[in-house]
Amino acid sequence: MLFETFKELDRISSAFFSGIPEPALSSTPVNLYRDDDGYVVEADLPGFDPSSIDVSAEAGVLTIRADRDMSREDHGERWVVRERSSARVVRQLSLGDEVDLDAIAANYRDGVLKVTLPVKADALPRKVAVAVGSSAPEARAIESTEAEQESSDPKAEPAHSVAS
Repeated sequence: MLFETFKELDRISSAFFSGIPEPALSSTPVNLYRDDDGYVVEADLPGFDPSSIDVSAEAGVLTIRADRDMSREDHGERWVVRERSSARVVRQLSLGDEVDLDAIAANYRDGVLKVTLPVKADALPRKVAVAVGSSAPEARAIESTEAEQESSDPKAEPAHSVAS
């Protein structure tokens, strides 16, 4: 008997809420990862017309907007089931100072928007060459450190060890 009561409540609530449209503004799932030259954002936007997608970057914020208008498809049909609805998606991500706003690029393919966010050249990690030779002060510092390590007692216990 109790099961029947819950089943009836579920049926009533489903009937009541089925007429309420989807929220006008929703979010889209994204992936964000770092590659060698910068960051890449991939946003799922299936069923959206590419001309309705807008990508902008300003004041440290990347904004992705897209609209899907399903009302255009209504030509007097007698719908049996209509689950696809109009939607407006807005997603904003914070950008760091190292992103080159002038070089941002976007590509839409197979329902996925891919936004490439290159990092400014001066913000990229740099490889520092180590000079080897007796004339460079860095080389002398390396040699003196090695000499100190060789002269230390190999039987001495490290400072962090605990005697058993």
